[in-house]
Amino acid sequence: MSTHRSRKKIREAKRKARPELSTGDLWVQKDFANKFNLEYKVDDTLERITVQDVSPQDFIDRYEAPYKPVVIQGVQDTWGARFKWTLERLAKKYRNQKFKCGEDDEGYSVKLKMKYYMEYLKSTDDDSPLYIFDSGYGTHSRRKKLLADYDLPEYFRDDLFKYCKEDKRPPYRWIVIGPPRSGTGIHIDPLGTSAWNALISGHKRWCFFPTDTPKELLTVKSSEGGKQRDEAITWFNVVYPKTQKDDWPTKYKPVECIQQPGETIFVPGGMWHVVLNLDTTIAVTHNYASKTNFPIVWHKTVRGRPKLSKKWYRALRRHQPDLADVADKVDVSSSSGQASDSSSDSSSSSSSDESESEDSGQESVSNMKKKKY
Repeated sequence: MSTHRSRKKIREAKRKARPELSTGDLWVQKDFANKFNLEYKVDDTLERITVQDVSPQDFIDRYEAPYKPVVIQGVQDTWGARFKWTLERLAKKYRNQKFKCGEDDEGYSVKLKMKYYMEYLKSTDDDSPLYIFDSGYGTHSRRKKLLADYDLPEYFRDDLFKYCKEDKRPPYRWIVIGPPRSGTGIHIDPLGTSAWNALISGHKRWCFFPTDTPKELLTVKSSEGGKQRDEAITWFNVVYPKTQKDDWPTKYKPVECIQQPGETIFVPGGMWHVVLNLDTTIAVTHNYASKTNFPIVWHKTVRGRPKLSKKWYRALRRHQPDLADVADKVDVSSSSGQASDSSSDSSSSSSSDESESEDSGQESVSNMKKKKY
């Protein structure tokens, strides 16, 4: 049951996270809760594999090395999260714990207690609702218990940024909870890292595009999207229909997928993607640097996070000298061959002294502040 205090806390979070939506009417201006078809029939062509049938080396050869997305089944079979991560249990266990659901204009986290967010999630008609996308749970005294509820999938246990100190490395793991219509606008993941996204419950709609797809084809113009141009639902409303027309370049046709509960998606570095929650979803996602994607991640880290790259190199020279040798051979003066967004986002930018370039590895679209799937 809604209380005056909870409504106040929710209003404050919305105001901080999306100040451009200065009145309640602007949050529901498009009436997507009634007008957007979340049951649209998707041509799901993304390949599916079962973890028991594909060895780690086969996975590298067939998917990771060629940068090919894939859905993996069976990853979550032994996870406690399958039954512990329900709305009811999370709301009870973490009731008074704060989770990040956005960022303000200065880049500071906007947080809500779980009890307030759950009330919002169950009742919101917002066009593009607030979305828990919290990277701090792993080092928090109470929330870190979430780590015990899942295991790193065997394909993704390389974690080369672990050689940086925990408080210096880029954010890399998130618990993700959101209602229908929430999601992530079109983007490329930071610093050339690849990612995996394990969906515990609900359904997510994905579109993937090749790394060389022209950015201007994929982005929503302000004249088309207004104050909600960066939102996933705006992208699906404005850009997606264009991708289905005959004049859309064949080489840039999207690969589409509806992620089912229990499925884990591999997102190759450099690949444009956009994600929309079709119902209430709970997921966990990690970004990672592995031996396979290391040359490109190194290239983008040197270009986008030079101070971090120096510390990382010293650690690799101590712990993984063979990779430090690889780093020495990467020509960072030329293009990595993989696209980047040109403006910084919270997943990759942490200090004002880092340089930025067309190939910096600092990812977002139109100053998008939140990486959220």
